[in-house]
Amino acid sequence: MNAAQRTMVVGAGRGLGRGVAVAFARAGAPVVAVARTASALTELAAQTPGIEPEVADATDPTVPGTLLDRYRPDILILVAGAAPLMRPLQHHTWESFSANWNADVRIAFHWLREALTTPMPPGGRVIVVSSGAAVNGSPLSGGYAGAKATQRFITGYARDEAHRAGLDIGFTAVLPQLTPATGLGLAAVRAYAERSGHTVEEYIERLGDPLTPAVAGDALFDLAATDLAEMAPSYLLTAKGLTVLP
Repeated sequence: MNAAQRTMVVGAGRGLGRGVAVAFARAGAPVVAVARTASALTELAAQTPGIEPEVADATDPTVPGTLLDRYRPDILILVAGAAPLMRPLQHHTWESFSANWNADVRIAFHWLREALTTPMPPGGRVIVVSSGAAVNGSPLSGGYAGAKATQRFITGYARDEAHRAGLDIGFTAVLPQLTPATGLGLAAVRAYAERSGHTVEEYIERLGDPLTPAVAGDALFDLAATDLAEMAPSYLLTAKGLTVLP
C-alpha cells in the first residue's frame, strides 16, 4: 500500500484495533477510527496525528453504507466485537452465549455485504480480525469461537463473490492468538488460568511471547501492502507475525 491510502478501522477504541489504527496513522495513512465510545476516540486522535474519529455503532446496519460512502476507504479493517462473558457452558444463558453472534457476526455480515455492494474502490482490501478461537475453540466463552469461525467463513464467501463479480477487491481473515495484552484477552487468560489451576502469571508464561497491539498493527500494515494475488484467505497472527492458514 502507499501512505496516501485511506484506511478505516472499525473497533479502533481499544485493544488490537487501537494498535492497528496507530500503526497505519504513524506510517502516514489517513485513518478513520470508528468506535462507539467517544472518549476513547478523542484520546486516540489527540495522541496520534492523522486519525479522524467517527463515533458509530458498528452493529447498526445503516452505518457501513453511510461511512463507506462518506469516506471511500481503500482499506477496511474490522476489529469490533463484543467481549464474551467468561463462564462454563452450563452457566450461560442463551443471551450470554449468543452475544458474539449478535455482535461480531452481525458486524462482519453488514460490513462485508456493503463492501461488495458499494463497492470498495478497485484495489481495495478488507481485513476481518477474527480469533484463534475459531480454530482452537474456547469452552469458557459461550458462542465466541463459533462466531469467530463464522467471521472467517463469511470473509471467504465475500472473497469468492468479489472474484465472481470481477471486483478488484481483496478479502482476508486474520486470527490472532490469545493475548493478555488486551482487556478482552486478559479476561480470558484469567478465566483459563483459574480453570487450569495455574496462577495468571504461570498461564501467561505458558502462552509465550504476547501479541501486543503494536505488533498486530505492524503486521496488518504489512498485510495491507500485500499484492492482491498473493493475499491468502486467512492468517494466524502471533507475536512472531502472520502465518498463512490452510
